[in-house]
Amino acid sequence: MNETTFRWVQNSIIVVVLLLYAGSFTAFFRPFLAIKAKRTLRRRAAVVFCIYLAPYLAGLVVDLPNWSSMAFVAAGMILLASPLHLDRGVILLLSAVFFSARNLSALAMESLNFLWSQHLSRLDDVEQIFLHLSLHFLLIMLAQFALFLAVLSLAAGVLRRKELHLGLRETFCLLLIPVAGILVGSILFTMLIGVKDGVIFQLYEQHPLFIVLVPLVAGMFYAGTLVSIFSVQEMTRLQEEKNTYFLEKQQIRAMQERMEEVEGFYTGIRQMKHEMRGHLANIRGLAQSGSYGEMERYIAQMDESMKVFDLTVKTGNPITDVILSDRQRQAAKLGIPFRVNFRYPQSERYNPYDIGIILNNLLQNALESCEQLPAEARYIQLLGRQQKKFFLIEVKNPFEGEIEIDRESQLPRSTKEGPLHGIGLSNVRREVEKYMGEIEIKTGNHTFCTTVLLQERSGLK
Repeated sequence: MNETTFRWVQNSIIVVVLLLYAGSFTAFFRPFLAIKAKRTLRRRAAVVFCIYLAPYLAGLVVDLPNWSSMAFVAAGMILLASPLHLDRGVILLLSAVFFSARNLSALAMESLNFLWSQHLSRLDDVEQIFLHLSLHFLLIMLAQFALFLAVLSLAAGVLRRKELHLGLRETFCLLLIPVAGILVGSILFTMLIGVKDGVIFQLYEQHPLFIVLVPLVAGMFYAGTLVSIFSVQEMTRLQEEKNTYFLEKQQIRAMQERMEEVEGFYTGIRQMKHEMRGHLANIRGLAQSGSYGEMERYIAQMDESMKVFDLTVKTGNPITDVILSDRQRQAAKLGIPFRVNFRYPQSERYNPYDIGIILNNLLQNALESCEQLPAEARYIQLLGRQQKKFFLIEVKNPFEGEIEIDRESQLPRSTKEGPLHGIGLSNVRREVEKYMGEIEIKTGNHTFCTTVLLQERSGLK
């Protein structure tokens, strides 16, 4: 093999490996694009592939340094963050982890490259040298790519454990180690080969211990990156559990308050029943005396005082009566038609607290969704019925826009802000799981429909 053929083979290998890295970059970002429609997902993946490929292809022509190509890729991804529906903090983290894995795996393979190249120095025939150089270059690039895929898949596994919602502080902390790895790797690459007094020397020749130390340093940087990501995920998980526990306690407290309201409600009814004989005697006395105007005013006053005991919704259970009546009054204030066809299950294997939490969350979501729409488009439909050993709850409300599914929970991603928002449906699912049930969410024809199916639970306390 002559030098021309060697250059052609080397450039061909570089282009093929570049395409493989572009494909890996796209595959690494693909799970974070959060799109179910295959056509849209393929289109966005193609954009990511081109963003990576463009600066590196340009670098082959104008000899751009490696760090500038990485910067162009990251900048291109950030510029297109909105069309790709990606958070800029997530883009920075994924890009840093990817390039850190690529640079550190290449750095680790330099030790093997040096050891293998010592064999080539013993060859005398020029064609044999070029042939062995081509084979050597191909195998080193393949080994480097294989190591890169191994460490990148490990990082992808850690990143997919839990969806990251990164603030500025979290992003900065997570970027420190991978960016430091990239910088240290770049510095070491410039030190591997040097020239002194017109003589070319290699770092490994002068310091053989670096053959072991350089891969070790690369591995430690990458391990530090994974540990930092894992730590932030655990902190986020603990915070979410704390928020969920707090909200659940608040909901239980609200249920207890409603139980007290129900007790007061029925106590008032018993008192009214006890006082009714006195009222009837007063009305009879007014009628006998001919004070019909006074009697009419007395009856109107009684009617007004009894309105406080009116429940607009009767479900067969005092807790759900109060909850649905309250929600119906809220809907009326907002001008939202609220159609209810709900009957509490006759079976005693359902806990009214659990049913109340489900109704509270579903109807709160429906009310908040309706508030975002014009008055003429608003409505809420609630259905609740028992079918043998199953209980079905269905809530429908109008919906406009596009839903993004949370990759971890597989529930619609909340657009609300604050630490306690976005976990209403998670609380519903937690209650549903107590009854080995299911929750299904459908959108279509401008309608958002949530269906909950519960099974009778044995041993209910």
